[in-house]
Amino acid sequence: MGGKQVNKVNPERRRQRFTREFKLEAVRLLKLRQKPATQLALELGVQRNRLYKWQAQVKAGRLLHGGPGRPRREEESELSRLRRENARLKEERDILKKAATYFAKRRG
Repeated sequence: MGGKQVNKVNPERRRQRFTREFKLEAVRLLKLRQKPATQLALELGVQRNRLYKWQAQVKAGRLLHGGPGRPRREEESELSRLRRENARLKEERDILKKAATYFAKRRG
């Protein structure tokens, strides 16, 4: 069973990780517009597009978590639960609308 071997461009390079507080502070500084985004990114040691990505996440209301990747299971399961509940409530609403229409026709 031979797996595909992946050669990294720079095996010494490690992924940078930033705390939630660091990300929020970076977004706050970006909003202040006291410095250009490029200069701010250089001073913070991050890529400029990463600042904009964090800004979009904050604006969208998604809580920035400390690590890379997907949100934690608790957050994901809460989202799934709310989606299921929303679908159930829509179904109940549609049934009640149909029943109201049916009974309105019977009376009239």
